[in-house]
Amino acid sequence: MNNHEAMILSARDVRKDYDMPTGTLEILRGVNIDVRSGEMLFVNGKSGSGKSTLLHLLGGLDRPTGGTIFFKGRDMTRMSERDLARVRSNSLGFVFQFYHLLPELTVYENVLLPTLLAKKKDPAWIKEVLKRVKLWNRRTHFPPELSGGEQQRVAIARALANSPDIVLCDEPTGNLDEETAASIMSLLTELNRNEGHSFIIVTHDEELAKTGTRTLRLHEGQLMPPEKIFNS
Repeated sequence: MNNHEAMILSARDVRKDYDMPTGTLEILRGVNIDVRSGEMLFVNGKSGSGKSTLLHLLGGLDRPTGGTIFFKGRDMTRMSERDLARVRSNSLGFVFQFYHLLPELTVYENVLLPTLLAKKKDPAWIKEVLKRVKLWNRRTHFPPELSGGEQQRVAIARALANSPDIVLCDEPTGNLDEETAASIMSLLTELNRNEGHSFIIVTHDEELAKTGTRTLRLHEGQLMPPEKIFNS
């Protein structure tokens, strides 16, 4: 497979502005990014650099002020809300820092929910996913009964439920202690290497960012040249 065929997501001259009472606030300024199938791409940068905003734009959770974002050859910036929701449901998975699990649903039900919404219910696959994140024996528990690391594993399983092309993770270890964070990153690395899942992971942790197949650094809304990634 050549590089062109492997390209799954790309952004060109992406900008994001917000109109404030004091003027225009520029969050992203002309970002260009390419993501290939099977990659474990880290986006690193300090708080306020635009990392989460970029992830939300790439995942179709928000729309850019300018520029284009192509997913599997389709311009997401020109999609209707219905088509964009379909892409998010069928092709993208999301893992957030604070889990966003439904406390009234069991582990199994939380992971099953995306497949019901996408009309792709497959109990056998949900069982397999929960086994991969080592939570099948906790499937009848509710989120408040789990540790933070276990809840994040549920969130990862939920993100994988619809077999997405890319999983987008926003500070997936930011709310965890060091040991638990290491176990979560070990799981993500295993899923990437052994299962071929593609990941875009946003983190402020520079050491963590070095563990991926490639790292990009955001600084004040712009991507830094590769040679400046860890020297700015």
